[in-house]
This record gives sequence, C-alpha cells and structure tokens, in this order.
Amino acid sequence: MTKKRKLFAYGLVLFSTVVASFAFYLWQVYSSPNLNVDGKEKFVLYIPEGSTYDTVLDSLRSHRMIHNEIAFGFVTKRKEYRENIKPGRYEIPPNSSNGTIVTKLVNGSQDPVKLTFNNIRTKEDLARKIGNRLAFDSQILVEKLNNDTVVQQLGFNKETVMNMFLPDTYFIYWTVTPEDFLERMQSEYKKFWNDERRSQAQSINLTPDQVGTLASIVQSETNKKDEMPVVAGVYINRLAIGMPLQADPTVKFAVGDFSIKRILHKHLAVDSPYNTYRNTGLPPGPIALPERVALDAVLNYQKHQYTYFSAKEDFSGYHNFAENFTEHLKNAQKYQTALNERGIR
Repeated sequence: MTKKRKLFAYGLVLFSTVVASFAFYLWQVYSSPNLNVDGKEKFVLYIPEGSTYDTVLDSLRSHRMIHNEIAFGFVTKRKEYRENIKPGRYEIPPNSSNGTIVTKLVNGSQDPVKLTFNNIRTKEDLARKIGNRLAFDSQILVEKLNNDTVVQQLGFNKETVMNMFLPDTYFIYWTVTPEDFLERMQSEYKKFWNDERRSQAQSINLTPDQVGTLASIVQSETNKKDEMPVVAGVYINRLAIGMPLQADPTVKFAVGDFSIKRILHKHLAVDSPYNTYRNTGLPPGPIALPERVALDAVLNYQKHQYTYFSAKEDFSGYHNFAENFTEHLKNAQKYQTALNERGIR
C-alpha cells in the first residue's frame, strides 16, 4: 500500500470515528434521561399564555428538573422551540429525554387535566372546584353563568343552567377558555339527554330541566341509589295532587346554610321560591348538580302510593315511607326521638 493510500485510509478511519462519536453524542443528547432524572413521580410543567423560553427554563430550574442544561438548550435550539412557545400543561415523567419532552413542547401536545366534580350546590361552589384546575379565572365562569345572554345561548336561564353540569370525571385541557368549557359541558348534557330520555321525560309530563331540578332534590334527600326511585315516586305523587314538596334540602338552599342538622320553624318561614314548604310545585332550578343516577331515578321513578317519608331512626341513611299523614307522624316521631337522644338540635 502506498503512503498516499495509507494516509487516505487513516483519514477515512478518523473521519468515521469523528462522525460516529458525534452521532453517538447527538443520540445521547436527544435520548438520554435529562429531565426529572431519578424522579419518583411525574412533574407537571405549566406554561401560561405569553410565556417566553426564559420563563419555561426558569420553571424547570426552580424545580430542579434539568440535569444537563447545555444539552437541553442544544435540543431546544435545534428544534426551534425558543421561538415557538406554546402554553399548556405538560407532564414530564421520571427520566425523560430532551428529545421526547422538547418535541412534546414544540408540538403543544398537552396532557389534559383529569377534572372531577360532584357534591356541588351553587355556581360559586362549581367555580371554586374547577378554578384551581384550569387556567381561566373562576370568577369569569360565575359571571357567565349569571349572564342572561350567555345562558340563553346554552339553552337555559340563570336558575336552570346548573342542570347542564353533570357530575363526572372529564379530561379537559388546562388552557381551555371559559367559552369552550361551557360548550364542552353543553355537549355532555346533550349526549345524556338523548331522544330516549327526552321521550321518558315527556311521558311523565316533565321537561329535562324539571327532571334535573327534581333529581337534585332526590339526591339531596338520599345517597342510597336503590332508594332514589322510591323517593322520586313520593315527589311525583305530591306534584300530581298539588301538594307542596316539603323537601328539607330546598329549605337549606333557600336559607343558604347547608350545615343545618335540624329544620326548625324559623327556617320554614324563609321567603324564597326555593322554600318548598311555602310554595307548591318545583323550585326555579336545581339545588345541587343532579347526578346521572338521580336523573335516571326520576325518569324511572317507582310507582307507589307513598306521599310521605322520614329518615329512619337507625341513622342508616334510609327512610321510612308512609301513605298517610298519621302513619308519617309515627315515623317522624321515631326519628325526632333519636335526634333528641343524640343531642342533635
């Protein structure tokens, strides 16, 4: 082999080694763990609207998420992320690579919020529940739910609009706008109120909103799913004969105090359209977010002759039912005695 050929061979080997080393370096930069290294659980990176690359970097630094900042910076520059910041909520699993996370950030591939709400009574309750889970100001949601134009566009009024929010678990992007959030809830409501359920409501002479209002009362009276259709039947019977619903939970709603353990005469005297002791028929809107099981309990209420019910004296959460007032008084006295014995006032 001539000297020239030897030099060429050596040069080729050297060049190949350099290229291979550089390729290996790039692979390490892109693929080796560099974010949330040795972490025990995923880290959630929140990027608000208007954030800059420095904002993102500061957040990662402050939470000690970056192991090698130079490598991270190299990948963000190569992928042109610094000029392409997308707001959102991004989960960073333990031992994530630069390539995986930067690609996620560049594409704006958010991880949705797992949003669960139940046991909600008022618009303010709802706003507080979701206010710290989504990016928008919770007060804006309250304002929209009290805006006649907004709620009418959704198909409700200010009293009935809470029927639209069906308690459940939803996956929603953190950056959702209040308008888009309301549209999503309206979509879920329409899915539930399909033709079959609307037909069921019509067959019992109730509108979907009236079903929702009655369901909110039923679920406030009992948390026993097997008892809900029976309680619903009591209220259907009362509506049929023009008897006031006389539902204690509506009085608590009217008073605005849900901690009341025992309804007293002063509570029954409250002047409110939600006080079903003073007014016949259904109140103007739901007193809580009606759950699907309660809605279906109303639509499929149990047909019987009961017009009264009282909590069982064993505090099991179930009720004693009665067809007449005399029988009801006996049941009620049992419960009142049990309350007295426990010192509940």
